[in-house]
Amino acid sequence: MRNLIFFMHTSLDGFVAGLNREMDWIHVDEEMFDFVGTMTDKADTALYGRVTYEMMQSYWPTAGEQPDASKHDKEHSAWYNKVSKIVLSKTMSEKGLDNTTVISDQLTDNINKIKKQDGKNILIFGSPGASHSLLSLGLIDEFWLFVNPVLLGKGIPLFKNVMETTKLKLIETKTFSSGVIALHYETKRN
Repeated sequence: MRNLIFFMHTSLDGFVAGLNREMDWIHVDEEMFDFVGTMTDKADTALYGRVTYEMMQSYWPTAGEQPDASKHDKEHSAWYNKVSKIVLSKTMSEKGLDNTTVISDQLTDNINKIKKQDGKNILIFGSPGASHSLLSLGLIDEFWLFVNPVLLGKGIPLFKNVMETTKLKLIETKTFSSGVIALHYETKRN
């Protein structure tokens, strides 16, 4: 069975973005890009909420072709273009989308069906709204939380409306030279 793995940057006080969705406080660099590249190598599917998908789709398909493209832009663009994409949305249609499945209802059944298919891991990048829905249904198997050394005070929370206790087991940690700490948790199943 494939694992559904949640990747998210968070502030030390638990916000994934500012009140206006600003994310200029997130620290990324080559060290982190190389690390995340080891995770994308183990995945063949990306899952997004509609807003994040539209943001990704507006950049990644051609990012690696730009004259000033970085090593990360080239590598992630190539990965993005070849992987299957899943979008959780009640307003989008699959019409005209390549290699993309839109799930608008029966989230548990549809995600579990995908998890049972042959393949590598499924990664959720960002997408706080979609992640909240998946978490409330117990569908996330692992978490990679990148804790940035900043306090925002207010914004979009990492977790909200968690309906019941979700126990996690710490698998590993990684400290980056920037001060960002990656925490890798596995969901404990009863």
